[in-house]
Amino acid sequence: MVIISEAPVFTASLLCEGKSRARWLRCVRVTSAIGAGILSLYLVAGVASAATPSVQRAIELVDAGHFVEAESSIAARLKSTAVPADERTALEFERERMRRILLDFTLPQADVKTKVRERIPDLTEQEFAAWDQAGLFEKRVIDGRTLYFQRSPSNLFRLSPAAVARHRGPLGPFDGPMETPNEHHRAVVKAVREEQRRSVLPRRVRVTQSISVQADAVPAGETVHAWIPYPRAIKGQQEVIRYIESVPKEHTIAPEPTMQRTVYFARPAEAGKRTDFSVTYELTIFAQHTPIDPDKVFAANLTPELLEHVRERPPHIVFTDAIRRFSRDAVGDEKNPYHVAQKLFAAVDRIPWAGALEYSTITNISDYALHAGHADCGQQTLLLMTLLRLNGIPARWQSGMVFSNGEYDNLHDWGMLYLAPYGWVPMDVTTGRMRAGDPAIDNFYLGSLDAYRIAFNDDYSQPLFPAKQHFRSETVDSQRGEVEWRGGNLYFDRWKYRFEARVVP
Repeated sequence: MVIISEAPVFTASLLCEGKSRARWLRCVRVTSAIGAGILSLYLVAGVASAATPSVQRAIELVDAGHFVEAESSIAARLKSTAVPADERTALEFERERMRRILLDFTLPQADVKTKVRERIPDLTEQEFAAWDQAGLFEKRVIDGRTLYFQRSPSNLFRLSPAAVARHRGPLGPFDGPMETPNEHHRAVVKAVREEQRRSVLPRRVRVTQSISVQADAVPAGETVHAWIPYPRAIKGQQEVIRYIESVPKEHTIAPEPTMQRTVYFARPAEAGKRTDFSVTYELTIFAQHTPIDPDKVFAANLTPELLEHVRERPPHIVFTDAIRRFSRDAVGDEKNPYHVAQKLFAAVDRIPWAGALEYSTITNISDYALHAGHADCGQQTLLLMTLLRLNGIPARWQSGMVFSNGEYDNLHDWGMLYLAPYGWVPMDVTTGRMRAGDPAIDNFYLGSLDAYRIAFNDDYSQPLFPAKQHFRSETVDSQRGEVEWRGGNLYFDRWKYRFEARVVP
């Protein structure tokens, strides 16, 4: 892990450049208090918060798609032997970020048309041009070449009713079973009413998670290091976590307080063979429901603990002018914290879901969610957290996996907000508001959670245990896992993950 050598106030002052004097002072106070390591884009990439002019220049060039110029600037700076270690690592990560962006943006326009025509055989040039002009195909201009996001052809059918109407044959299921009202939601609400407690319907679940590294991704004999996500006990949500077995048997489970908890493994690579890791464990999962009376909600007393959850937290939680405008438009003159949360929840819920870029490639995720025209669960959650915090409502992160009684499972992010006098309650803006004709079900995911999810993370952008020595593949979340060897990080294109969950009779 890279040690941050620069003082937080110095780093904060650089990050806050360009603001008015009053806003600069406020920004420095906030950013210095949080600490340079949390502020940087690079925290859990294993990169120090080296917010130097050369790093800022590289970030701006990469974000603008000027990769050749960025590489030239980085190379020129790295020729100096006087470059501090943290700045050097930050610049090297910008090189890696360019590589990752090019793994996301792979399609020339002709290939996008070909993929769309697999679903709309008689697609016209005019139709495609109109959808492209409307921004329904995510793209970037990189060194003068227009490249489209690899998932933009399939995302079209998430974003355009007109495209759905033109689709040949059934689209197939998009969503998980908890994204529409069902008997589980009704059973949760009923049990809470009858039992007069928030956590109900406990179930024992056995989970196996695995990572399989490609053959010869690491030279034979070299040690492969892997971190597989693992839950921590959260009272009333997930309890009695018990390790069952693993491959290999030797393992290290991170301490219980670790916010992004994992099981760590190390084993040598063998020539021509995959390197496999897995862990099996059991835990008890509860559904949660909080019947909230809006008339009883009042502005929370912001204790030092809660104050941490109303602050800006660059790079992904920043109160930009655009965020402030969006908030004013959504909230209006409303003052009741619950109604404010409802309005913000509804406003973010209206942003359509679509397959996402890798988070490590995005400089400010909440800003991206606000402007991209679509967002996935983590992007929506960070945007909602930013808006809630701006309005003085404490908000924090959770994420992990969702699953079903059948074949469905998926990575998923959600959060928590603090409403006095109820305390911390869950929120899942991606599942969003449902339409069941029963207010308790309609608003279920603002105050409640189903029992078909496991939380691995109680915060975002937190270090692993033991610490990685190289860049993280996922700098925000920890759901798939992480892999590295002495020669560097192994990105997602070099290994696969698997998640299996079943209810124990």
